[in-house]
Amino acid sequence: MTPAAADGPMVPVPYRVTARRAETADTVTLALEPVGAPIPEPAPGQFTMMYAFGVGEAPISVSRTGPFDGTPAPGVLEHTVRAVGAVTRAVCAARPGQVLGLRGPFGAGWGLDEARGHDLVVAGGGIGLAPLRPVVLRALADRDAFGRIAVLVGARTPGDLLFRGELDAWRERGAQVEVTVDRPAPGWTGQVGVITGLAGAADVDPARAAAFVCGPEIMMRLTARALTELGVPAGNVRLSLERSMRCGVGWCGHCQLGPLLVCRDGPVVPYPRAAALMTVREL
Repeated sequence: MTPAAADGPMVPVPYRVTARRAETADTVTLALEPVGAPIPEPAPGQFTMMYAFGVGEAPISVSRTGPFDGTPAPGVLEHTVRAVGAVTRAVCAARPGQVLGLRGPFGAGWGLDEARGHDLVVAGGGIGLAPLRPVVLRALADRDAFGRIAVLVGARTPGDLLFRGELDAWRERGAQVEVTVDRPAPGWTGQVGVITGLAGAADVDPARAAAFVCGPEIMMRLTARALTELGVPAGNVRLSLERSMRCGVGWCGHCQLGPLLVCRDGPVVPYPRAAALMTVREL
Protein backbone atom coordinates (compact mmCIF):
# COMPACT_ATOMS: atom_id res chain seq x y z
CA MET A 1 0.00 0.00 0.00
CA THR A 2 1.35 3.44 -0.92
CA PRO A 3 1.74 5.78 2.09
CA ALA A 4 -0.66 8.71 2.03
CA ALA A 5 0.80 12.04 0.94
CA ALA A 6 0.64 15.08 3.21
CA ASP A 7 2.19 18.52 3.46
CA GLY A 8 4.98 19.71 5.75
CA PRO A 9 8.78 19.42 5.98
CA MET A 10 8.56 16.45 8.38
CA VAL A 11 6.24 14.35 6.18
CA PRO A 12 7.92 11.93 3.75
CA VAL A 13 6.83 12.05 0.13
CA PRO A 14 6.48 8.57 -1.42
CA TYR A 15 8.96 7.63 -4.14
CA ARG A 16 9.11 4.29 -5.95
CA VAL A 17 12.41 2.58 -6.71
CA THR A 18 12.65 2.19 -10.49
CA ALA A 19 16.23 0.94 -10.80
CA ARG A 20 18.98 -0.37 -8.55
CA ARG A 21 22.67 -0.56 -9.41
CA ALA A 22 25.34 -2.06 -7.15
CA GLU A 23 28.36 0.27 -7.03
CA THR A 24 30.50 -1.68 -4.55
CA ALA A 25 30.01 -4.51 -2.07
CA ASP A 26 28.20 -2.18 0.36
CA THR A 27 26.99 0.72 -1.81
CA VAL A 28 24.13 0.99 -4.28
CA THR A 29 22.61 3.69 -6.46
CA LEU A 30 18.83 3.85 -6.52
CA ALA A 31 16.71 5.67 -9.09
CA LEU A 32 13.56 6.99 -7.41
CA GLU A 33 10.42 8.17 -9.18
CA PRO A 34 7.77 10.22 -7.36
CA VAL A 35 4.50 8.39 -6.80
CA GLY A 36 2.64 11.71 -6.84
CA ALA A 37 3.89 15.29 -6.73
CA PRO A 38 7.71 15.35 -6.42
CA ILE A 39 9.79 17.27 -3.92
CA PRO A 40 11.51 20.37 -5.37
CA GLU A 41 14.53 19.47 -7.48
CA PRO A 42 17.63 19.42 -5.26
CA ALA A 43 20.57 21.64 -6.14
CA PRO A 44 23.97 19.91 -6.37
CA GLY A 45 25.18 19.36 -2.81
CA GLN A 46 21.78 19.31 -1.13
CA PHE A 47 20.52 16.18 0.62
CA THR A 48 17.24 14.51 1.43
CA MET A 49 16.04 12.60 4.47
CA MET A 50 15.27 9.13 3.12
CA TYR A 51 12.69 7.04 4.97
CA ALA A 52 12.55 3.25 4.96
CA PHE A 53 9.02 2.59 6.16
CA GLY A 54 8.99 0.56 9.36
CA VAL A 55 12.70 1.17 9.99
CA GLY A 56 13.47 4.91 10.11
CA GLU A 57 15.17 7.63 8.11
CA ALA A 58 18.68 8.90 7.38
CA PRO A 59 20.23 11.83 5.49
CA ILE A 60 21.32 10.78 2.01
CA SER A 61 23.09 12.88 -0.61
CA VAL A 62 21.49 13.22 -4.01
CA SER A 63 23.87 11.84 -6.63
CA ARG A 64 21.91 12.81 -9.74
CA THR A 65 18.84 14.78 -10.75
CA GLY A 66 16.89 14.51 -14.00
CA PRO A 67 16.42 14.71 -16.79
CA PHE A 68 18.94 12.03 -17.74
CA ASP A 69 19.07 8.92 -19.90
CA GLY A 70 16.56 6.33 -18.82
CA THR A 71 14.33 8.59 -16.73
CA PRO A 72 10.78 7.32 -17.16
CA ALA A 73 9.18 10.44 -15.70
CA PRO A 74 9.98 13.97 -14.49
CA GLY A 75 11.29 14.31 -10.97
CA VAL A 76 13.39 11.13 -10.93
CA LEU A 77 16.35 11.34 -8.57
CA GLU A 78 19.33 9.11 -7.94
CA HIS A 79 20.72 8.51 -4.47
CA THR A 80 23.93 6.62 -3.80
CA VAL A 81 23.75 4.91 -0.42
CA ARG A 82 26.32 3.00 1.64
CA ALA A 83 25.00 0.39 4.08
CA VAL A 84 26.34 1.44 7.49
CA GLY A 85 23.30 1.15 9.79
CA ALA A 86 19.79 -0.24 10.05
CA VAL A 87 18.18 2.44 7.86
CA THR A 88 20.82 2.48 5.13
CA ARG A 89 20.92 -1.34 5.07
CA ALA A 90 17.15 -1.33 4.51
CA VAL A 91 17.46 1.31 1.79
CA CYS A 92 20.28 -0.57 0.06
CA ALA A 93 18.16 -3.71 0.09
CA ALA A 94 15.25 -1.97 -1.67
CA ARG A 95 14.31 -3.43 -5.03
CA PRO A 96 12.47 -1.89 -8.01
CA GLY A 97 8.83 -1.40 -7.14
CA GLN A 98 9.43 -0.76 -3.45
CA VAL A 99 8.31 2.60 -2.02
CA LEU A 100 10.58 4.76 0.11
CA GLY A 101 9.95 8.22 1.53
CA LEU A 102 11.85 11.44 0.83
CA ARG A 103 11.84 14.75 2.68
CA GLY A 104 13.65 17.80 1.44
CA PRO A 105 15.70 18.94 -0.25
CA PHE A 106 17.68 20.38 2.66
CA GLY A 107 20.81 22.39 3.27
CA ALA A 108 23.12 24.60 1.28
CA GLY A 109 24.40 23.31 -2.05
CA TRP A 110 27.79 23.70 -3.69
CA GLY A 111 26.92 27.02 -5.31
CA LEU A 112 28.07 25.90 -8.74
CA ASP A 113 26.57 28.95 -10.44
CA GLU A 114 28.94 31.15 -8.45
CA ALA A 115 31.87 29.22 -9.94
CA ARG A 116 30.95 29.99 -13.55
CA GLY A 117 34.01 31.27 -15.39
CA HIS A 118 36.38 29.47 -13.02
CA ASP A 119 38.47 26.35 -13.41
CA LEU A 120 37.02 23.56 -11.26
CA VAL A 121 38.64 21.06 -8.93
CA VAL A 122 36.30 18.32 -7.71
CA ALA A 123 37.84 16.07 -5.05
CA GLY A 124 35.86 13.11 -3.73
CA GLY A 125 37.03 10.48 -1.28
CA GLY A 126 35.02 7.26 -0.98
CA ILE A 127 31.27 7.87 -0.71
CA GLY A 128 32.10 11.59 -0.84
CA LEU A 129 32.10 11.34 -4.63
CA ALA A 130 28.31 10.84 -4.60
CA PRO A 131 27.27 14.43 -3.72
CA LEU A 132 29.95 15.70 -6.12
CA ARG A 133 28.66 13.73 -9.10
CA PRO A 134 25.93 16.34 -9.84
CA VAL A 135 28.64 19.03 -9.96
CA VAL A 136 30.60 17.08 -12.57
CA LEU A 137 27.51 16.28 -14.64
CA ARG A 138 26.16 19.85 -14.54
CA ALA A 139 29.56 21.34 -15.39
CA LEU A 140 30.08 18.96 -18.31
CA ALA A 141 26.56 19.66 -19.58
CA ASP A 142 27.35 23.40 -19.55
CA ARG A 143 30.97 23.00 -20.62
CA ASP A 144 31.49 26.49 -22.05
CA ALA A 145 30.59 28.10 -18.70
CA PHE A 146 33.70 26.77 -16.97
CA GLY A 147 37.42 26.58 -17.56
CA ARG A 148 39.37 23.39 -17.01
CA ILE A 149 37.73 20.69 -14.92
CA ALA A 150 39.84 18.36 -12.78
CA VAL A 151 38.15 15.47 -10.95
CA LEU A 152 40.24 13.84 -8.22
CA VAL A 153 38.93 10.49 -6.95
CA GLY A 154 40.18 8.46 -4.01
CA ALA A 155 39.07 5.12 -2.56
CA ARG A 156 40.36 2.52 -0.12
CA THR A 157 40.67 -0.18 -2.81
CA PRO A 158 39.80 -0.50 -6.51
CA GLY A 159 36.67 -2.38 -5.46
CA ASP A 160 35.50 0.65 -3.47
CA LEU A 161 35.52 3.07 -6.42
CA LEU A 162 32.15 4.60 -7.24
CA PHE A 163 30.79 5.25 -10.74
CA ARG A 164 33.64 3.34 -12.38
CA GLY A 165 31.64 3.05 -15.58
CA GLU A 166 31.33 6.84 -15.84
CA LEU A 167 34.90 7.99 -15.27
CA ASP A 168 36.02 7.39 -18.86
CA ALA A 169 32.88 9.16 -20.12
CA TRP A 170 33.80 12.18 -18.01
CA ARG A 171 37.26 12.16 -19.59
CA GLU A 172 35.79 11.93 -23.08
CA ARG A 173 33.63 14.99 -22.34
CA GLY A 174 36.63 17.11 -21.39
CA ALA A 175 37.36 16.52 -17.71
CA GLN A 176 40.72 15.51 -16.32
CA VAL A 177 40.05 12.52 -14.07
CA GLU A 178 42.74 11.27 -11.70
CA VAL A 179 42.15 8.20 -9.53
CA THR A 180 44.10 6.81 -6.61
CA VAL A 181 43.54 3.99 -4.11
CA ASP A 182 45.01 3.43 -0.66
CA ARG A 183 45.51 -0.30 -1.16
CA PRO A 184 45.93 -1.75 -4.66
CA ALA A 185 44.57 -5.12 -5.74
CA PRO A 186 45.99 -7.61 -8.24
CA GLY A 187 45.76 -6.13 -11.71
CA TRP A 188 45.54 -2.51 -10.52
CA THR A 189 47.80 -0.33 -12.67
CA GLY A 190 46.64 3.07 -11.45
CA GLN A 191 47.99 5.38 -8.80
CA VAL A 192 48.41 4.32 -5.18
CA GLY A 193 48.25 6.74 -2.26
CA VAL A 194 45.94 9.17 -0.53
CA ILE A 195 43.89 11.63 -2.54
CA THR A 196 45.78 14.63 -1.21
CA GLY A 197 48.68 13.51 -3.38
CA LEU A 198 46.58 14.25 -6.46
CA ALA A 199 46.11 17.94 -5.68
CA GLY A 200 49.27 18.95 -7.48
CA ALA A 201 48.25 16.96 -10.55
CA ALA A 202 45.12 19.05 -11.15
CA ASP A 203 45.64 20.81 -14.48
CA VAL A 204 44.04 24.10 -13.49
CA ASP A 205 45.11 27.66 -12.79
CA PRO A 206 44.97 27.75 -8.97
CA ALA A 207 44.41 31.49 -8.84
CA ARG A 208 41.19 31.21 -10.85
CA ALA A 209 39.99 27.85 -9.55
CA ALA A 210 37.01 26.89 -7.41
CA ALA A 211 37.27 23.63 -5.48
CA PHE A 212 34.59 21.32 -4.11
CA VAL A 213 35.75 18.67 -1.64
CA CYS A 214 33.85 15.85 0.05
CA GLY A 215 34.96 12.77 1.96
CA PRO A 216 36.18 11.80 5.42
CA GLU A 217 36.91 14.90 7.49
CA ILE A 218 40.66 14.27 7.66
CA MET A 219 40.73 13.90 3.89
CA MET A 220 38.85 17.20 3.47
CA ARG A 221 41.13 19.05 5.88
CA LEU A 222 44.30 17.84 4.18
CA THR A 223 42.99 18.27 0.64
CA ALA A 224 41.74 21.80 1.32
CA ARG A 225 45.09 22.69 2.88
CA ALA A 226 46.97 21.24 -0.10
CA LEU A 227 44.84 23.18 -2.58
CA THR A 228 45.26 26.48 -0.76
CA GLU A 229 49.01 25.90 -0.53
CA LEU A 230 49.01 25.50 -4.31
CA GLY A 231 47.33 28.90 -4.63
CA VAL A 232 43.60 28.20 -4.73
CA PRO A 233 41.97 31.06 -2.76
CA ALA A 234 40.67 29.68 0.55
CA GLY A 235 37.31 31.34 -0.02
CA ASN A 236 36.93 29.40 -3.27
CA VAL A 237 37.25 26.03 -1.51
CA ARG A 238 34.02 24.46 -0.27
CA LEU A 239 33.62 21.37 1.89
CA SER A 240 30.59 19.22 2.68
CA LEU A 241 30.36 18.52 6.41
CA GLU A 242 29.00 15.19 7.59
CA ARG A 243 27.51 15.40 11.07
CA SER A 244 24.66 13.32 12.45
CA MET A 245 21.47 14.93 11.14
CA ARG A 246 18.05 13.93 12.45
CA CYS A 247 15.36 16.44 11.46
CA GLY A 248 16.88 18.17 8.41
CA VAL A 249 15.32 21.54 9.24
CA GLY A 250 17.36 22.81 12.20
CA TRP A 251 14.78 22.03 14.87
CA CYS A 252 16.35 19.24 16.93
CA GLY A 253 19.90 20.63 17.24
CA HIS A 254 21.42 17.18 16.89
CA CYS A 255 23.85 18.29 14.16
CA GLN A 256 25.07 21.45 15.89
CA LEU A 257 28.72 22.17 15.22
CA GLY A 258 29.85 25.36 16.91
CA PRO A 259 27.60 28.15 15.56
CA LEU A 260 26.29 25.95 12.73
CA LEU A 261 23.37 23.62 12.43
CA VAL A 262 24.82 21.49 9.67
CA CYS A 263 21.47 20.48 8.18
CA ARG A 264 20.43 24.11 7.83
CA ASP A 265 23.68 26.09 7.48
CA GLY A 266 25.56 23.34 5.63
CA PRO A 267 26.29 20.74 4.61
CA VAL A 268 28.40 22.76 2.17
CA VAL A 269 30.52 25.33 3.99
CA PRO A 270 33.37 27.58 2.76
CA TYR A 271 36.75 26.31 3.92
CA PRO A 272 37.61 29.38 6.03
CA ARG A 273 34.45 28.81 8.05
CA ALA A 274 34.83 25.04 8.28
CA ALA A 275 38.55 24.77 9.08
CA ALA A 276 38.38 25.39 12.82
CA LEU A 277 35.05 23.58 13.23
CA MET A 278 36.40 20.35 11.80
CA THR A 279 38.90 20.08 14.64
CA VAL A 280 35.94 19.31 16.97
CA ARG A 281 35.44 15.54 17.23
CA GLU A 282 31.97 14.21 16.54
CA LEU A 283 30.57 12.32 19.54
